[in-house]
Amino acid sequence: MSKVKEILEKNKNRKRDALIGLLQEIQEAEGYISGESVLEVSRHLGIAASKIYGVATFYNQFRFEPLGKYHIMVCRGTACHVKGSASALKTAEDILGIKAGKTTRDGLFSLETVACMGACGLAPVISVNGEFYAQVTAEKFRKIIEDIKAREKKV
Repeated sequence: MSKVKEILEKNKNRKRDALIGLLQEIQEAEGYISGESVLEVSRHLGIAASKIYGVATFYNQFRFEPLGKYHIMVCRGTACHVKGSASALKTAEDILGIKAGKTTRDGLFSLETVACMGACGLAPVISVNGEFYAQVTAEKFRKIIEDIKAREKKV
């Protein structure tokens, strides 16, 4: 039985008001919400898939693509913005060939922007799989990505 089916079975008597909680549980279990998961939830709750997408896309906590092996988060808070996080983000998008919110075809990198990481004194800040990098310029971002790619080639 799939993780989604297990979650829905465990919540078999839940109604429409359980939608967000179910989506959170599914994302926790699978790392994202697949189109198949949306259809299963749709059948389970008797809600149109379009309505589920409408709710899920309203909240930025939900992802519809799996995360990459290296999940990069770029802070776009005020301090990071003022200190140049936009150019660092643009550099990452150019190098990786994806926009924020997407994952590279090889599944190696995913790129996401966040409103604030709470490290304003270190701005601009990025995180790669939870490891923080401070005062990230476009060039420093380029080096971080190149180092990861080089490490991956050795594996």
